Amino acid sequence: MIIKLYNEQPNARLVQQVVSVLEKGGIIIYPTDTVYGIGCDITNPKAIEKIYKIRGLDPKKAHLSFICYDLTDISQYTKPFNTKIFRIVKRALPGPYTFIFNATTQVPKLLSSKKKTVGIRVPDNNIIREIVKQLGRPIVTTSIRDDDDIIEYSTDPELIHEKYENTVDLVIDGGYGDNTPSTVVDVSSGDVEVIREGKGEVNWMF
Repeated sequence: MIIKLYNEQPNARLVQQVVSVLEKGGIIIYPTDTVYGIGCDITNPKAIEKIYKIRGLDPKKAHLSFICYDLTDISQYTKPFNTKIFRIVKRALPGPYTFIFNATTQVPKLLSSKKKTVGIRVPDNNIIREIVKQLGRPIVTTSIRDDDDIIEYSTDPELIHEKYENTVDLVIDGGYGDNTPSTVVDVSSGDVEVIREGKGEVNWMF
């Protein structure tokens, strides 16, 4: 199934339809402010396992992130961090960044891994943020990657739907996506370490 949502003003009824899919353990593909992502409810272990399989990821090594609605959501999943990091994160989010924090003990249980860190995303995209807000908790996320050697990330929601319609429960058409992923910044040490330079600028962090 594919549904159309507009970033400027996501249709409340359709957003609730997406939330219902997530609550039932469904897998969705959705737009962000960078590339299209694939995700599920963080409280559904079977759905998380399915994402590992769809993406061919090893749960012990995979780097799944959480999409949160805003900064108030992240405190359940991240250990306290210093004022410097808070100021950077507050300025950067919502935006095209994934921040890696020290995780609370709740995270390894949710992801069935022994990871002591967690990636947090608050995309500058009203569609996925509204979905997370209505769900009442974050979703687990990873990027949709393409098999093409030249085009690493699929950007056309119609083509994404063709590829994944028998694999996922719902594809959200939010318009063409970007083909540049988020910038990944590790702040778990209390300082800033850029792991991957993507769409988000980093010079201002230093």
